[in-house]
Amino acid sequence: MFGLEPHVLLLLIACLVAACAFEFVNGFHDTANAVATVIYTNSLRPWVAVVWSAFWNFVGVIAGGISVAMSIVYLLPVESLVDQNVYHGIAMVGALIVAAIIWNVGTWYYGLPSSSSHALIGSILGVGIAFSLLPGSGASAVNWGKAGETGAALLISPLFGFSLTIVLMFLLRRFVRNKAIFKEPHKRKPPPIWIRLILIATCTLVSYFHGSNDGQKGVGLIMLILIGIVPVHFALNQKLNPLDMRDSLTRVEQVMQKLNPAELGEADRKLLAEVRTQTTTLDQIFAGKTDVKQLPEQSRFEIRKAILLLYTRAKKLTASEKVPLSSADRKVYEDSIAQMRTFTDYAPWQVSLMVALSLGIGTMIGWQRIVKTIGERIGKEHLTYAQGASSELVAAAMIGASTGFGLPSSTTHVLSSAIAGSMVANRGIKNLNPQMVRNIALAWVLTLPVTMVLAGGLFLLFRSIMPS
Repeated sequence: MFGLEPHVLLLLIACLVAACAFEFVNGFHDTANAVATVIYTNSLRPWVAVVWSAFWNFVGVIAGGISVAMSIVYLLPVESLVDQNVYHGIAMVGALIVAAIIWNVGTWYYGLPSSSSHALIGSILGVGIAFSLLPGSGASAVNWGKAGETGAALLISPLFGFSLTIVLMFLLRRFVRNKAIFKEPHKRKPPPIWIRLILIATCTLVSYFHGSNDGQKGVGLIMLILIGIVPVHFALNQKLNPLDMRDSLTRVEQVMQKLNPAELGEADRKLLAEVRTQTTTLDQIFAGKTDVKQLPEQSRFEIRKAILLLYTRAKKLTASEKVPLSSADRKVYEDSIAQMRTFTDYAPWQVSLMVALSLGIGTMIGWQRIVKTIGERIGKEHLTYAQGASSELVAAAMIGASTGFGLPSSTTHVLSSAIAGSMVANRGIKNLNPQMVRNIALAWVLTLPVTMVLAGGLFLLFRSIMPS
């Protein structure tokens, strides 16, 4: 299969199983964020809540698109890491998956709502930094621009979750006359039907958006594996004919021909030279080809590299006001590059299905530990109906917005912050449980550095024991 030797194929399968295990752990680690409120308010029985949440996690993965998945893929520029040694790709993806799973399982065991997103991203950064330390590796193997965007999204979303929940709780107290929603739920009785429907709706939204965001991270992780280990088969979307991008390539070249290097600054001149190098590479690959079967399999990865390098240069060139291009030319250039990226930005439906099943099944297992923390330990009181509904509504909105912008979001951080905000809105800062808040904050702070060190160390270990 894929032209791999049997032992390499087994290692590929092991990496795919490990990726599914990460999504499985992600499911039971993060599902508490969706089901805690409906369970603690007696809106749904626990087994009904987790099955319902699992179903909408599954739907979210299938329907959520791939924008977040691609942000994960491009966080680590695989193109600069993959070499002729397939064991390098195996060491890379194996290290980052194992590190993320270890951290997730450890925080789950202690009932701490830690972020699977932070664990995965920290692992990817750790592998990239470790690679840059290898002799002859050259430049840094981390896309720091994308890492900055991702870090900002993960930092800002909990702050918004905390603040918006306080605002929403204030509005509820101001305009809702039925004060029953602000009381602690009865231990055995379900809430009034209208409150119950609202809580079930917010649970559904959080589950769906969790699948659409966190599930995409699993899709991106598996694409990292496939591109890193078998790039010949997965570097480009096999449903599309690479020869069809020649029109877009021609438009890019026409726009670039309008630029005179002598009129550009040194940085822009260098960018232009790099763009022309990549367009020349693509011209050479496509020269004389009339059928996709005439393209050598190995050329698919070269095409992918050229497209992605064109994209990164395009962003810098079109962003520079010193580059003498009209608005129309800039738009032609950007649209042409975007069309070419349809060949690289994809995920087979089998990958989405694999992740959806792993996340859905994981959702139904192991949820009790973190549900207890979410429902009882963040504040000094049990969740009220208003707190549960407002926290989940804010969390769903924040995660949905992040997915829409193609940015990874931490369901755990957003909802935990939202619940903390609801506790503060009820009785002030003194209503928070300081010991649990400190433990959660410590887990949040440690996630990135610990997973970076762990993944980087594992990568160097795997590289040392695998064939060179």
